[in-house]
Amino acid sequence: MSSLKTFVRSGHWPTLAASFLYFDFTFAIWVLNGAMAPFISETFGLDAAQKGFMVSVPIIAGALMRFPLGVLSQYIGRRNAALVEMALIVLALLYGSLFVKSHGDVLAMGVLLGIAGGSFGVALSLGAGWFPPQYKGLAMGIAGAGNSGTVLAVLFAPPLAMKYGWTAVYGLAAATMLLPMVVMWLAAKEPPDREDHQSLRRHLACLFERDGWAFSLIYVVTFGGFIGLSSFLPTYFYDQFHVTKVQAGQLTMLATLMGSAIRVVGGYVSDRIGGITTLTGVLVLTAATLVACGMAGGSVVVTTLLFMLCFAGLGAGNGALFQLVPLRWPLTTAVAGSMIGEIGALGGGFIPNAMGQSKQWTGSYLAGFVACAALALAMLVALRLVQGRWTRTWAEKGGRARAAAAQSESAGAWGRPVARGTQA
Repeated sequence: MSSLKTFVRSGHWPTLAASFLYFDFTFAIWVLNGAMAPFISETFGLDAAQKGFMVSVPIIAGALMRFPLGVLSQYIGRRNAALVEMALIVLALLYGSLFVKSHGDVLAMGVLLGIAGGSFGVALSLGAGWFPPQYKGLAMGIAGAGNSGTVLAVLFAPPLAMKYGWTAVYGLAAATMLLPMVVMWLAAKEPPDREDHQSLRRHLACLFERDGWAFSLIYVVTFGGFIGLSSFLPTYFYDQFHVTKVQAGQLTMLATLMGSAIRVVGGYVSDRIGGITTLTGVLVLTAATLVACGMAGGSVVVTTLLFMLCFAGLGAGNGALFQLVPLRWPLTTAVAGSMIGEIGALGGGFIPNAMGQSKQWTGSYLAGFVACAALALAMLVALRLVQGRWTRTWAEKGGRARAAAAQSESAGAWGRPVARGTQA
């Protein structure tokens, strides 16, 4: 209890709470088409490949929105950037409720829903910006637990679509965005860790470093897996087990709720044993459960339990990776996080398409699951190759935070920590 009080007092908890709520609601909007995919697919008679592509469009669009929003936040502040984004989301949802009439309109609406997917880097940096390095993992885990918005989408969108029609859900969702906007306006304060305005090249510096790509590719598995599977599972449960559209959403909710809750635990555990150690276990668990999910296609109960275990691993992995980000880039966490999040989320578009193509060409989803598991194992190998250099230069053994003073002394020009006695 004392450690919890110490954590709360070390930062500004109203901003952290506002960041969580902001991320929670925007995440729900981002996956809205995935939650309503059985309704949309039935309306337009989509085949397996078309379903996969339709679900992937908001994921890809959201990934591309993340970096521009991260850059904007450096010029107008993270709080203001969040408010601007939420206003744009409301306009996009109103458009969807009034003008979406065809399959092409659905794809265009998927691009607009991508605006909501841009919130990630800003939400985490805003919420965790008030907290010291030793609590960054927990603070980012709490803010990042806003990916529980998936639960809101899959739990409420299907029954609302059943009662009012799926296009009406867009309008209802627009009204819900007023709550996080008001809370953000009244409760949040811009963190003191203002990040300097930088040139475009320095904004993109993450992409010119090996560590940036290592983080991004691992995030393809952890967050890409979370968002990709979250968006596709309603379609998977509906097609594979012939449950009702509402039941498909409820089964998806069980898995995504597990992943969202464990994200906080992943950040907390990583603060203590290190993000590298946590990610190692996560990638092994993810690969094993993905293959098992593909092979358990005959039992809805076993498949649901396996997905819950898989999502627990993915959630812990997201918390672990973003425990490491502010240690590696302490002065530019928002931009680095946005860039890593952008590439990671782009990977999420791979999963619905892989599943749709697998079903289209083989008559089964197994090949899609195996491909995702192979990617997880490849990232495990990559992590083991780079972890030695990480613990020699900017992190303690296992990926724990170094002392704040040492981290300040060893930071390079772009917030790049380097080993003592070496050149940046």
